[in-house]
Amino acid sequence: MATLEDIGVSAFINILTAFTFLLAFAILRIQPINDRVYFPKWYINGERASPRRSRNFVGKFVNLNVMTYFTFLNWMPQAMRRSEAEIISHAGVDSAVFLRIYTLGLKIFVPMTVLALLILIPVNVSSGTLFFLKKELVVSDIDKLSISNVRPESIRFFFHIGLQYLFTIWTCYMLYKEYDYVASMRMHFLASQPRRAEQFTVLVRSVPHVPGHSVSDTVDHFFQTNHPNHYLCHQAVYNANKYAKLVRRRDRLQNWLDYNQLKFERHPEKRPTRKIGFLGLCGERVDSIEYYKQQIKHLDKILISERQKIVKDSKYILPVAFVSFNSRWGAAVCAQTQQSKNPTLWLTNWAPEPRDVFWRNLAIPFVSLSIRKLIISLSVFALVFFYMIPIAFVQSLANLEGLERVAPFLRSVIELKFIKSFLQGFLPGLALKIFLYILPTVLMIMSKIEGHIAFSTLERKAASKYYYFMLVNVFLGSIVTGTAFEQLHSFLHQSATDIPRTIGVSIPMKATFFITYIMVDGWAGIASEILRLKPLVIFHLKNMFLVKTERDRENAMNPGSVDFPETLPSLQLYFLLGLVYAVVTPILLPFILVFFALAYLVYRHQIINVYHQQYESVAAFWPHVHSRIIASLLISQLLLMGLLSTKKAANSTPLLVVLPILTLSFHKYCKNRFEPAFRKYPLEEAMAKDILERTTEPGLNLKAYLADAYLHPIYRSFEEEEVLVQVRVDKHQTQTVSPSTSEISSPSPPRYVHHPSSPPRYVYHPPSPPHYVDHSSSSQYVYDHFSQPQYVDHPSSPPQYVYDPSSPPHDVYH
Repeated sequence: MATLEDIGVSAFINILTAFTFLLAFAILRIQPINDRVYFPKWYINGERASPRRSRNFVGKFVNLNVMTYFTFLNWMPQAMRRSEAEIISHAGVDSAVFLRIYTLGLKIFVPMTVLALLILIPVNVSSGTLFFLKKELVVSDIDKLSISNVRPESIRFFFHIGLQYLFTIWTCYMLYKEYDYVASMRMHFLASQPRRAEQFTVLVRSVPHVPGHSVSDTVDHFFQTNHPNHYLCHQAVYNANKYAKLVRRRDRLQNWLDYNQLKFERHPEKRPTRKIGFLGLCGERVDSIEYYKQQIKHLDKILISERQKIVKDSKYILPVAFVSFNSRWGAAVCAQTQQSKNPTLWLTNWAPEPRDVFWRNLAIPFVSLSIRKLIISLSVFALVFFYMIPIAFVQSLANLEGLERVAPFLRSVIELKFIKSFLQGFLPGLALKIFLYILPTVLMIMSKIEGHIAFSTLERKAASKYYYFMLVNVFLGSIVTGTAFEQLHSFLHQSATDIPRTIGVSIPMKATFFITYIMVDGWAGIASEILRLKPLVIFHLKNMFLVKTERDRENAMNPGSVDFPETLPSLQLYFLLGLVYAVVTPILLPFILVFFALAYLVYRHQIINVYHQQYESVAAFWPHVHSRIIASLLISQLLLMGLLSTKKAANSTPLLVVLPILTLSFHKYCKNRFEPAFRKYPLEEAMAKDILERTTEPGLNLKAYLADAYLHPIYRSFEEEEVLVQVRVDKHQTQTVSPSTSEISSPSPPRYVHHPSSPPRYVYHPPSPPHYVDHSSSSQYVYDHFSQPQYVDHPSSPPQYVYDPSSPPHDVYH
């Protein structure tokens, strides 16, 4: 059992580690050689140039401006300077709402911490029941601050019950306000969006096979019959997984060709050569440029053959289609209704935005999805219990004194004062963090095997699995296995009737382990997040050995995005720990507050300067966050009821029975009131946007706009126009599409002002009447804050998303 001294050692180690990480980041971020690692988002947006271009040789690598080293903490106020509207413009709603989870944690736990420390700590300390149990149980000074120190049948339990009611009411109030705000933000954001392909498109799965008719014919006939006034066109989906692998292989060969051509341009006196054997280590030596040209030429023939198979062989056409409508209203009706009397056919859902589609899983037969989900569910169940073994081992490290009583021969090894403090105060949390390191990757692979067809859905499903794992193994597993190890001696030498009393006293004592875990994961771990040590090392290794072209350098930059599958479950674990131990062991709450404050600051900086979100789900993950905080409330209430029952508080325990009922009623109300905003699109809103668009753009060619919005991305890497025509959305569309027209008619991926891989960004202005702005000859969207978009200049041009930051990106070198 960790003592106050052990906690102090752990705090010292973790604070020192966090400070070292932050200091290293402050120095490394101002070095020109690291600029692409710590500010990649600005490079992707085209709003930052490399500081290494205009410097002397040393200045290309090291910042020689001494004054910047005295302002190494300026990243903190810069991270806080942007408003929420600017965060949305710069990074999207998902990022802004993700940051609001941290502010929600601060809003909930700051008042709770103040009340708990002022009221419960004196109540717990002044009782002193653990003094009489210290010979039976392993206790420490920190346990005397918990509910375990209150005597059985004490009237003092009414303080704990009263604060549990107060904390529940306060948490529900803050959850209601936050759910209302996020739902309103989502609806306003969707209402203010320019025209996007997913607003008009529905994903149709389980298309039935009709003998003598292709999938395209079947889809076309069904929707012309059942949606005659709104059906516009459809995009058949092809199984192009093999073709995609060939395209990736061709890209690698093209990259090597570019590299060798650049090498030859720099040194024309010597043509580059290579060996054609295994990994270029053996075999005949040939001219590299000619070799890669021949390889690409040969692969192009294979690609052409494979494309012809895909577009001509019916077996490559999947029973899936992206169906587009001439209005948002028509798409909303189709996506939110049952299409056939057989509920297993013609299944419709809103199509993900084109960037969000996980194309590989569209080829999975629909009938196999249920089998896949069953197999993955059983695998996750087995994985959870498999991890119980290392969790139990970690808990044995956290409870050395209890282990000594069973295995006295270990005493000579662990009795050294500093080693014992290190083992109990720091090592358990670190060991648990290491065991959990690879788990999110494994769970993401499992989610992909399940067959979900959107990246956002994949991440939410992986986050859900990780949350249940954290709940069972990290929380419940730590308590159960930790109690078993810690009180093993007591269990072996007491009657069965006394075991519930021992468990009731020992569960609050696990707060010491969770304190060490919070400091390792929530303090040092968050500080390591901003340092980006792994991406820093990988970038420089790639830059030294693998980067051959500018495209390679952009790929090596790899800013990543908010890791929702890992960060959201971890966040929910902190809410769980805070709500459970707020009444039981309130000394844990200040450690959680430090985590929320530090994490908010770090992730705000990362979202502004580093992360590059792959998709925009408009906070679709929020209902899951809300539900799991409610689950944490219920667990805290049930745990307190169990604890009081072991304390023989028969008169006070029934007062808590009503709390879970009220909490569940509140959750049901919020679910009915707010969750539809995250699952459905109101027909009223859809019709309003359709009317506005028809009024402002009467000549809009929507069919050309949606023509190849959901064309598989691999087809865009080639310019053979006949292929585009063959896989075009509407098989009845016969007009010839020129290369320029093909580009204009493709809203997905959208055309960008600064950089082709940049996500759509949105301009927010204070509320004002709609207005037109003419910026030279380019067509741009200009629209008001949370208002309808207005077209500028040419109505048939695709949307361009323009971002005008309130302040340019800071340059730390001048």
